[in-house]
Amino acid sequence: MSEMKVVNFMIGEEEYAIDIMKIDSIVPVGKIVRIPNAPNFVEGLMDFRGLAIPVINGRKKFLVSDESKKENQKAIVVNVGNKKVAIIVDEVKEVITLSQNQLEEPPEEISNSSNKYIGAISNMNGRMIIILDIDKILTDKESVQLANAMR
Repeated sequence: MSEMKVVNFMIGEEEYAIDIMKIDSIVPVGKIVRIPNAPNFVEGLMDFRGLAIPVINGRKKFLVSDESKKENQKAIVVNVGNKKVAIIVDEVKEVITLSQNQLEEPPEEISNSSNKYIGAISNMNGRMIIILDIDKILTDKESVQLANAMR
């Protein structure tokens, strides 16, 4: 049976997870330098081991209220294609091993162009966890906007 290890985290009251194989590091949110003309969910650039990487505000990207809990916030640095991107989350919870039978396809009703990043849903012990397909976190348009803003 195929299993998947994911890092579970909170954004607002919602639980999300990312395949652990896509994660480089989980670090404190450092100093962020703003980028003019970046998409509204991009906070700016953060130094990560001498590399300037874009920082996505998870609350803004996933349209969660902006009342963030700053004390537990972390930046999850992920590999998206050949680039690194940091995603600010409210709290990193745990590493979970999910079996294939614990993963469901997202319902067609919620599968549209604005949320193609939902890879699967897990209803584990009454907890609904949204598994993100990190390679689809940015739409083509958002990738272009971000690339243009970083020039």
